Formats: sequence, structure tokens, C-alpha cells
Amino acid sequence: MTAVDIPELFIESGTMLGIVGNNGAGKSTLFRLMLDLLQPNQGWVELNGINPANDENWKNFTGAYLDEGFLIDFLTPEEYFNFVAKACNLSKEQLQAKLQQFEAFMAGEILNQKKLIRNFSAGNKQKIGIVAAMLNNPALLILDEPFNFLDPSSQHILKKILTDYHQQTNATILVSSHNLQHTIDISNQIALLEHGRIIKYMENANHSAEAELEAYFNV
Repeated sequence: MTAVDIPELFIESGTMLGIVGNNGAGKSTLFRLMLDLLQPNQGWVELNGINPANDENWKNFTGAYLDEGFLIDFLTPEEYFNFVAKACNLSKEQLQAKLQQFEAFMAGEILNQKKLIRNFSAGNKQKIGIVAAMLNNPALLILDEPFNFLDPSSQHILKKILTDYHQQTNATILVSSHNLQHTIDISNQIALLEHGRIIKYMENANHSAEAELEAYFNV
């Protein structure tokens, strides 16, 4: 069984790409291939000209959160953020300044709670992972189902965080999501996956892809 079969895909720098598809379409597998968590049977991936399988330097400009496996759940959020900050060569002052930018998103439920990450709700674990992925101001940000487990207010805040970050930095942001409306709202391009293949790659200026996607998913 082939999980992902993409003969060629070039994502232009500065793209906000939404990746959509039903369960089993290959969205998470594609991200894992890009992050060197899986090895392709054929072909290769390059991030800014770097093959992740051969060179670790892609990590200097990449931030990602796919699932709870990215967290060190026997640490507190503060300890985890400090660990990530040290790996990214951020000073304590830079870390605190960055965390302040996520104050509304964390909603007073993450910091100073005196408990380990493993004891947080699924939604708050999701927030911790997303914040950690963005601490190093990545030029490439990869998020798999980032709206999962978040309440409506947090989903709205996250959309603003991502769109503002994209506008301010022109980072390349790849987001997969089952939430079609959120994907349409934030993406300027959308890739539609089916059985591991990209069957449609669409421009999405002014929600131009909305009608076609709604027809595909029978929304």
C-alpha cells in the first residue's frame, strides 16, 4: 500500500498552504516525510535546498508540531519552553518576550500551573506544542491539525496568530486540517489530497477555492 505518491511538489517560499483531505489521505504522512520522521521508499524531500535525511541544518529554520509525541510530557510547560529555547539559542529575555505574544492564546491555563505537561488537557497540550513550534520564529512552520481539541475562542485566536505571523515574516506555513473553513480562511493556496495523491492544487485568493472544496466534501 502506498501512503504518499507525489511525483513532484514545489512550495514557493512565503506560501500559506492548507492541506486538506479525508482520513487516510496522507496529510500526516507527508509531513512526517518532510520532517525526516519517515523515510520514503523512493524520491526525496528538500527544505530550502536541504535534504533532511542528510543534513541537520534544516532544523535551524523549521518549527513543527504534529502530535503529543513532540512534547516532553514529564516536564512542566516552563521547563519544556526553556528546553526548546536553549536548543534555539534564545536568551531568557527573548523567551519571555516570545511567550508574552501568546498570552491570549494560552489564556492563563498554561504557565504557573505547577503541573507536568502530561496532566494537561488535550487542548492545552495542543497549545503548548504550537507555542513551542513557533518560539524560534521559524521561516518554515508545519502544523498537523492545529485546531484539534481547541475551543472556539482558541481556534479564532490561533487563526489570527498564524495569519499575523505570515504577514509579518512571510514565513512558509503548512497546515493540515479537517476543519475546512479554518483552512480556507487562512490559506492562500490549498492542496487537496486523496489516497496519497495531490488531485488538486488551488489558489485561494479571497476564498476562491471555497466552492470547489465544499462540492468535493459535500459540505
